[in-house]
Amino acid sequence: MVGFDVEVAQLLAAKLGRTAQFIQVGFTSIDASANRGDFDIGLSGIEDSPARRTRLAVTIPYYEFREVLTVRQADRERYRTLGELRGRRIATLGGTLAYDLLVKAQSEQGVIPVTYEDDVHPYSDLAIGRVDAVVLDEVLARRGIRQNGTLVNQPATLGVGHYVGVLAPTQGALRDRIDAILREAMRDGRLESIFRRWNMWNADQPRLYARLIVPAKDVPVDASLMPAEGLWDATRRYLPALLRATAITVVLSCLAMAMAVALGVAIASGRVYANAPLRAALTAYVEVIRGTPLLLQLFVLYFGLASIVQLPAFLAALIGLGLNYAAYESEIYRSALEAVPVGQLDAARTLGFSRLQTLLLVRGPQAFRLALAPMTNDFVALLKDSSLVSVITVVELTKETSIFAANIGSWVLPGALCAAMYLALSLPLARVARHIEKGWRRT
Repeated sequence: MVGFDVEVAQLLAAKLGRTAQFIQVGFTSIDASANRGDFDIGLSGIEDSPARRTRLAVTIPYYEFREVLTVRQADRERYRTLGELRGRRIATLGGTLAYDLLVKAQSEQGVIPVTYEDDVHPYSDLAIGRVDAVVLDEVLARRGIRQNGTLVNQPATLGVGHYVGVLAPTQGALRDRIDAILREAMRDGRLESIFRRWNMWNADQPRLYARLIVPAKDVPVDASLMPAEGLWDATRRYLPALLRATAITVVLSCLAMAMAVALGVAIASGRVYANAPLRAALTAYVEVIRGTPLLLQLFVLYFGLASIVQLPAFLAALIGLGLNYAAYESEIYRSALEAVPVGQLDAARTLGFSRLQTLLLVRGPQAFRLALAPMTNDFVALLKDSSLVSVITVVELTKETSIFAANIGSWVLPGALCAAMYLALSLPLARVARHIEKGWRRT
């Protein structure tokens, strides 16, 4: 919750005779939390939309904002409109008016939307050249250029939206009381004083308030960008994006697992056969990787190392998942290698096999049988853990699902579709692994 929303919430609480208590809710889950009644009212730069109004009790708008294009100072004359950014990467937040605007521009003008989980990294990534522009509301854009002096906001307005409060659909009476308080605060200047303190007051707000002060005169949202469509219509619209995201999940998971298997075999072999210093180094790697969260490792790879090396998001995700799962795979292979009967190794030495021949011809194949089942489990786990790469702007299946859910205001159908797609990916893999295991038992 940003500062001006805190003050608006305190104003409402005082008028309602309540104590303002604040809870933190994820942006993409705020509609679901409001629907459950986790809080009385949600205020956190929440944008008005037809989808929200069909599923929640939504207040009158209390602030009007404009969507603006932010670019680097050096590109000020080069990128003045979205049409001049064809084939370029443009950052935004998922589930927002800006995101829908960019999705529309993607089909019409060939831009590439890049979604972020927060409103800070889009601007820092623009400053270092990871993206070519940012489209967000002017409130966030002004803060972004204050924190990154090499950026500039273009004057053209790409769209207009409004901030509103959201309540559970059963709280219509409370919503009406809040609307009355907001109108009163518009008349007596208290809202104006709040926004002036935060340097957000502009000529758009008096015009908005003039239209709202008379009861029942609401402000329509930009329906051309966020259409009030039915659930199944929205599903058909988002299904191609979900399928593309599923393909990204599959490719990323397969490549990361291949990397994890190759590194895991090398690490396990080193811990079994190498000298003491190398064994100690490999053991330290395994313990550090297993002892720290994958999410933290992804952040360090993508954002933490940005000043040294700027990895593309997909490559950073691949390396992060591969390195993380290599540590777990190495433990599986090491235990499998050590589980091969000593008699087999003695027999190989008696036949004059070298250590490498023994590993490749005797110990390795037998260990692989033992490792197959846990390997399959790890692949299924990696498939699901790939959802974490959304924090570094990779739009995989879970991220696209969260955008879908945020836009329609419900997780029921998007969640069911997402679960069905994950099951469609993981169940055949488990079936193949069981078939191979059964075949090896007969040999």
